[in-house]
Amino acid sequence: MTTIAAQPVVRLVVRRPSPAPIPLSRMVSVELRKSFDTRSGFWLLASIGLASLIATAVVVLVAPVELAYSTFTLAVGFPMAVILPMIAILSVTSEWSQRSGLTTFTLVPHRGRVILAKGLVALGVAVGSMVLAFAVGVVGNVAGSAIAGTPAVWDQNPLELAHVVLANTLVLVVGFTLGVLIRSSAGAIVAYFVYAFVLPPLLDLLAASQAWFADLRAWVDPSVTQHELFHGSLTGEQWAQLGVTSVVWLAVPLTIGLWTLLRSEVK
Repeated sequence: MTTIAAQPVVRLVVRRPSPAPIPLSRMVSVELRKSFDTRSGFWLLASIGLASLIATAVVVLVAPVELAYSTFTLAVGFPMAVILPMIAILSVTSEWSQRSGLTTFTLVPHRGRVILAKGLVALGVAVGSMVLAFAVGVVGNVAGSAIAGTPAVWDQNPLELAHVVLANTLVLVVGFTLGVLIRSSAGAIVAYFVYAFVLPPLLDLLAASQAWFADLRAWVDPSVTQHELFHGSLTGEQWAQLGVTSVVWLAVPLTIGLWTLLRSEVK
């Protein structure tokens, strides 16, 4: 009786190439499109242009006879300081408030890249909004001066306009930081209004009643140096104060928020 030797089984292992990571440019375009997809997002972005037009019209109608370009940039700066942080907050918290985070982070498991794309979109919206606001201010200054019969006054140079852009960008970063840290639309919006409209008056009261804090306030209160950015250039000491307050109020909370976001469970 002959024994037939078993033939070895040959298994072909086909190695599929791993898919290439999604480019950051595509993620940015998707996040930008998500900002316009909903009615609330569309009208929130559209409100930037509407606020610029309304603020310019109000300046032309009620401002003194002698108009200047800085009057329009300051008038537009206030609604921008409210709208831009809301855009940054909602761009981050939408993944949790609308329960789309599980889908987003499944398609792109690298959460840091998703947050980076959201941050780039928010910064792009901020810069684009300020360029639009400056253009509307130019039209308002020319039209207002023509109505008043006075020559147009251009009292801001490109460097001072860059300071205004920086001030609004810092305000937007505050909203983005609160969105990353809290990850709740309502909670982050309330926290921003406390930061922007409740905390400064309390610090004003403390500075008025305590002399030691009056000298220290610029190193603690970020609104002091950020306010100066809207009105011209900063001294060397003021730049240092802006750097210290930005680290304390922006860099440290943003780092903590990113650390917790990258390690939290997405449901």
